[in-house]
Amino acid sequence: MSEPVVIIGIDLAWGEKNPDGITIISYDDGVDRPATSMETGLTRGDADLLRVVKRAAVHPAVIVAIDAPLICLNETGSRPVDKVCSALFRLQEAGCYPVNRGLCRRPFRISEALRGSGFALTTSLERGPRLACEVYPHPATIRLFGLDKTIKYKKGPVAEKRREFARYQDCLKLFLAREIPELVTSPDHEQFFSEAWRKPLEDQVDSILCAAIAHLHLRYRGTRSEVLGDDETGHILIPLP
Repeated sequence: MSEPVVIIGIDLAWGEKNPDGITIISYDDGVDRPATSMETGLTRGDADLLRVVKRAAVHPAVIVAIDAPLICLNETGSRPVDKVCSALFRLQEAGCYPVNRGLCRRPFRISEALRGSGFALTTSLERGPRLACEVYPHPATIRLFGLDKTIKYKKGPVAEKRREFARYQDCLKLFLAREIPELVTSPDHEQFFSEAWRKPLEDQVDSILCAAIAHLHLRYRGTRSEVLGDDETGHILIPLP
């Protein structure tokens, strides 16, 4: 695939008080060639996030991968895709929290804003040049890193988070060395694979993983991805092993 494209990975906070992690990877010569530019950082609030996305979208083709629900019809309970994901990954402790419109509001504000600016909420690469899709890092790490259980860097004492986060960093770095090696060797990204756990660092590293999921989907034209659910009631894009 030789067309210019921008990949954006977002670890979205469900409220505006906490920052979002965001990774932007631009390819002037297509995803089969080394990235032209890469950046990872934090945004805070809807306006800041959408401003950065608009600024980053320098090419007509853009794919945004967001760790947050983008499509949801149900006011209560959970979406069909949440149940499917939980059934597939319960043993690995990578199931979904139930999603409904009463529990979370910000993700749907973001998805509607993206739709309003020309993004299709889909995983289908045939639906147009600008796509936004939902991803979920927990099952992605199971598949990409060959894990039996999720890496426990989200909860627990700080010492345990640091230990597990270091394991996560090592696994992600090894994977990226094969698929997006320029991210690993970039001086601007060295900290994300070496520094001890901090919540802002975690958010940014998670956004790198979100971008990597989109990269796999785009580079291999969907042959290394699985889509759970659908674009009507909610989907989740997950890499194949």
